[in-house]
This record gives sequence, structure tokens and C-alpha cells, in this order.
Amino acid sequence: MSALRVLIVDDEAPARSRMRRLLEPYVEAGRLGPVDEAADGVEAVEILTAEAYDLAFLDVRMPEVDGFGVIERLPPGQRPDVVFTTAYDEYALQAFDANATDYLLKPLSAERLDVAIERVESRRRDGDDTDARLADLLDTLDEVVPSPAPGGPPIERFTVQGRDRLLIVEAAEVVAAEVHDGITSLYVRNDGPTLQRHIVAFTLDALESRLDPDQFMRVHRNALVRLGAIQEMIPWFSGRYKLVLTGGHEVTASRARSRDLRGRLTL
Repeated sequence: MSALRVLIVDDEAPARSRMRRLLEPYVEAGRLGPVDEAADGVEAVEILTAEAYDLAFLDVRMPEVDGFGVIERLPPGQRPDVVFTTAYDEYALQAFDANATDYLLKPLSAERLDVAIERVESRRRDGDDTDARLADLLDTLDEVVPSPAPGGPPIERFTVQGRDRLLIVEAAEVVAAEVHDGITSLYVRNDGPTLQRHIVAFTLDALESRLDPDQFMRVHRNALVRLGAIQEMIPWFSGRYKLVLTGGHEVTASRARSRDLRGRLTL
């Protein structure tokens, strides 16, 4: 087996340096090849999209785009083998264990790193389907992470920041909300045929906790939709559905949430 090209992804420089030191014996032994670094998830997506890597050590908690977001943004066929690195995270660890995904708990251990690299080498020798395994991981994560607890009675209206003023948004006009690259976008009905988009400062969890759970559903960890705004459910890959909403906006539901969605909308 040829030496593996490696990318270290972590927003903390000391963590990247420690990982590089731990990997040096494997480079010297010819098991690992060039080792590069990315300082955040956005940079990691750019690097992994532009060049082929065999293995990524990917931090889970990063600003803007987290470790799972990096995987989601990579097209099939360009996802390397991944060993996640994380401080204790109950839900992430449940997802990792359910999918036999390798992870390293911080502070990193040389012994545990050796086991992870051996597993990666073994999977590559056996022809393991990396894309399928990582897709299953993302679906499992949707299953194990609970919806946020209600933050009080459902709100009927709230403010969003306009260019030079605060705008009032009626909850009844909200069609969907999504997170991309750490930015939360709110999609609302207006007088035209398409939806109006607002970039907002609050998180998807915060919004979900204040909207009526009978009317809204988290269909993906990065997407929340109004059930009454769903116009079509188009079968997509691996048991997922692409949802066509009011105004033609499209959202893809995860496999786990697609099952839940069918249950809520089926007589």
C-alpha cells in the first residue's frame, strides 16, 4: 500500500502541531506521505475539493463549518477516509460508535492514534466504501441529536436585521430556515412568486425552540421547514426526499428525518 496523503483540520494551531508531531513516526516509516493542514472547515472544503487526500484528521467543533459540515459539502468520490478528533460530545460519540467511525478524544493519545491508522489501512485494503459509511454517519447523527426543548410559548412575530432598520417577520410567513457555512438564512413568503431571504444572527436551534412544533419540523440538522409549505416530496438517494416548498425553494431531508416526515404526513 502506498503512503497516505493526510490533511489535519483543526481551528486551534497547538492541536494541529500536536497531531503533526504524533504523525511524524508514520511519515518516517513510509506509512503516511505528505501532511498538510487546514485552519478551519471552510479552508478544509476548499483544499479537499481541489486536491485528492487519502485521510483527514477532522476536528468536530469548529466555527462556521464544523467537521460534519465539511463532509456534507464534499461531493461523493472526493471524501477521504476520516478520523474525527473531538472533546467529549455525547451525541457525536453515539453516532461514531453506531457507524464504527474512528474518532480520537482530546487530548490525543499516541496509542489510540496507532489503532485508528491501522483501521484506516485495513479498510483501504478491504475496499471499504468510504462515501456510504460517511453518509450513514451523517444520518445517524440526525437520529441521535434531539430537537431543542421549547423555549416558551410559540412566538407569532419577531425581528430580523435589515440594512438600516429592524424588520418584523410574522411566524406565519416563515417557510424554511437553513444553515450553510455557519450562516443562518430565513426564507419567508412575500408578495412575489419567490421567497425572501434574510440572514439572521440567531441559531437554528434557537429558532426551532420558539416556533410551533406542530407546524415546523427539522428535516436535517441544517434545515427547518414549515410542514404546510411542502408542495412535493421527490424520492432522492438512499431513502432521502427532496422537498419542494412554497416559492420553489428546495431542501433535502436526511434519511432518518425523511422517515419521520412521511410518518407525520401520511394518513
